[in-house]
Parts: sequence; structure tokens; C-alpha cells
Amino acid sequence: MKYNISALLTVSVLMMSCTTQKKNTESNDYEVRLDTLTFFDQSRNRKIPVAFYHPKTDKKIPNQQVIIFNHGYGFNKGGDYFVYSYLTEKLASKGYFTVSIQHELTTDHLLPTEGNLQMVRRPFWQNGSDNILFVLNKLKKMKPELDYKHLSLISHSNGGDMTALFANQHPNLVYKLITIDNRRMFLPRTSVPKVYTLRSNDYPANEGVLPNEVEQNKYSMTVQKTSINHSHMDNKGSDEEKRVLNNFVLKYLSEQ
Repeated sequence: MKYNISALLTVSVLMMSCTTQKKNTESNDYEVRLDTLTFFDQSRNRKIPVAFYHPKTDKKIPNQQVIIFNHGYGFNKGGDYFVYSYLTEKLASKGYFTVSIQHELTTDHLLPTEGNLQMVRRPFWQNGSDNILFVLNKLKKMKPELDYKHLSLISHSNGGDMTALFANQHPNLVYKLITIDNRRMFLPRTSVPKVYTLRSNDYPANEGVLPNEVEQNKYSMTVQKTSINHSHMDNKGSDEEKRVLNNFVLKYLSEQ
């Protein structure tokens, strides 16, 4: 069954547009379609722009899994949910229904840079966690045929702190958590959801954020060092850096 997004979301959707990305050159990859829309959370009086990267195909993808991507801090300039397209497009080309959320609005307060960052940034991470939950609930109404039992959250930097908080608060909703160099919010020590984190070569995480070796072994958590700078983990990275990150993420998603 095909769903009319505008009809289903007449209250929640403020804007919608769509484009089709260029065809992937890799064999067996899907062409990628990009849909953008803006939800409105009345309880918080907040707009939530989202981008849907998904395979362009008329055939149903059985048990199509969902990925929610969360960008790093962009100083409230907007548009950050597009600047990881090297990854979001790759995921969609492999068959994943990939949702990228714009967490920061131009009217938001800037992220604090002084004081105990794990405390003063917590309300900002909570806002991101609330955004994820709102979008997830809307998506379940829009696309009930998707596989929400295997929801994966992928994120970079400050977005990783948001998703680490979400996974701590809603572990029953998350199948896999993949953070790319989050630094402040501690990762959940758990086997469910399955936790992976990719680390940069230039910025250490705060004490207690990452699991120690005993915890990694106990919960089968993965902490993977890379030779990539923190600021090169979005579209600014080189082709090789993007390839490395894509390969790690796809490997983690394929693991049982």
C-alpha cells in the first residue's frame, strides 16, 4: 500500500519536497530518493525538519530496517541534517530507510562551552532525545510496514550524545547504537541495544563516556579507533575517510 504523506500528516507536516539522487555506481545498489518535510511537535511548540533517504524502487523491500541519523553541532545555522549525505545516501542505497533529523533551529540557544558540559548540555541532549522519539512515533504511523524492531541510531559528536541519552532512556526501542566520536554523554553499558562507537584521532572522550575493556567484553561493546579527525567525519572528509567510516557502519549493521 502506498501512503499519501500529506494526507496523513496534515497537522504535523509544514513543508515537504523531494528529489532523486544520482544513480549509485555500485552494482546491486538502489537509486536513492530524498524527501524532506517538517514536523511540528505541539507539546513543545517546536518544528522538527527531517530528511528521508530511501531506496527508489517500486518493489517492497521485505523487513526494511530503519535508521535514524543525528548530526553533530552546527552552531544553529541549519541544514546540518544534509551534511552527512556520504553516509545517509550510502545507507539508503543498501536498502535502509534512513531518517536524518535537524535538531538545531536558528532560534535555539547556543550550546554551552563553559562549566560542567555533561550537566549544562544535558537539556540540549534531552531536546534531541525528545525529537527522536517524536519522529519515530510519527514514522510508525506514516510507514507501519517498516521493521521497527531493528531500529538503529547513528550519530556524530553532539548528536551522539543525544542518541546515547535516548538509548539510556528508551533501551527497548533501539536495536543498535552507533556513535561517531560522541564525547560527553556516557554510552549505555548493555548488551541490548548493541553498542558501537567510532573514535577520532584528535579528541578524547570525557572520563566514563566509553566502556573500559572489562565492560567491552562483558557487554560485547565495540570501541573502534580511527585515524580520522573529528571534523572530517561529515562531508568534509576525504573520499578515503568516507569509505572507511561507511565500511565500519555497514559492517556493524550487518552483524547479528
